[in-house]
Amino acid sequence: MITISIAISLVKFPDQSLEASIRGLNLWWEVVFPSLLPFFIIAELLISFGVVQFIGILFEPIMRPLFNIPGVGSFGWFMGMASGYPTGAKISARLREEKQLTRIEAERLVSFTNASSPLFIFAAISVGFFQNSSLGVLLAVCHYLSNTFVGICMRFYGKKKDKKNQNKRNESSKYSVRKAFTAMHRTRMNDDRPLGEVLGDAVIHSVKTLVMVGGFIVLFSVLTKLLFLSGISTFIAHFLGKLLNFASISKDFGLPLLSGLFEITIGVQSISVVQDTLLVQAVLVSFILGFNGFSVQAQVASILAKTDIRFAPYFFARILHGVFASILTILFYKPLYIDRKVFDMEVVPVNHDVPENLWLLILENLAAIGPLLTISFVGISIILLYYRRKK
Repeated sequence: MITISIAISLVKFPDQSLEASIRGLNLWWEVVFPSLLPFFIIAELLISFGVVQFIGILFEPIMRPLFNIPGVGSFGWFMGMASGYPTGAKISARLREEKQLTRIEAERLVSFTNASSPLFIFAAISVGFFQNSSLGVLLAVCHYLSNTFVGICMRFYGKKKDKKNQNKRNESSKYSVRKAFTAMHRTRMNDDRPLGEVLGDAVIHSVKTLVMVGGFIVLFSVLTKLLFLSGISTFIAHFLGKLLNFASISKDFGLPLLSGLFEITIGVQSISVVQDTLLVQAVLVSFILGFNGFSVQAQVASILAKTDIRFAPYFFARILHGVFASILTILFYKPLYIDRKVFDMEVVPVNHDVPENLWLLILENLAAIGPLLTISFVGISIILLYYRRKK
């Protein structure tokens, strides 16, 4: 029934649907694909070469007490923060396929490794939407710190089921550089693929995942537009606005918040143009970033579907992340934004926002070379697949 309704809406609003799909496609091939591809390929290579095993043994004494996961989870945590969604899910699923994590451990890991990238927070949101580079520090600190709190909370998830692996954990928790090098060497030796095949597999797997991500971005871009054109978004936003009134927040944020629950970029951009205090806007943006949006959640669900990792813990963690991020934004608004802005105006010279401008410069360069990079690697992956099937 839902599919039929969407099909009818596509026929009824063909021009608007095409416009929304083009907007989603432009976002994917200009920014998402070129920004995530290097991280995906590097992640595949590091796992194949055993570097993740090396990192895992070194970080075991940190990751196990904090998050109750093996040290290899640190790789997914760092890469997830550096590159953004859905890298954390991709690495968690890959580690689970390699049997370096139990199912419970993988579910814990995926719950806090899908964070927004600094590029999106500083360049797209702070400078692009709000024209306020100082806001980026507040959003980034609250986003990543609350994500860490989610990981600490999720360490208690499935604790009873995981007791049987306690002896194995105690044995592997010993810190040893020599043991780390040995594990890395053993992993590389066990993989009998030549270097060329390893590189080819890394490119093919990365491109396949990113093509799937692009499909979801276009799909949810169109769905969000159709919900608005059909009046469903307005109807739901009316009730959402009433709920926001109970929290002393303007009902004008109802529709932007609903849009953000579906697709982050559209929601944040809509929130930025609503006339209200910056604190309220920052709180809602922090919640949307933590919640990830149904578009990102669908991408994660698709990646996890190939494994036995369940989606429910991840979804629960998204709500937790959004709540934690909103609370931290209220607490840190004065010290990280108001006080910092006053300090910068009094002490720092005029051109002091170099870090934020650097992120904006990276975003502009991605938009310039992104399409060429996307087409090139999609073409390379097609050629590799053709020759492998031919053999």
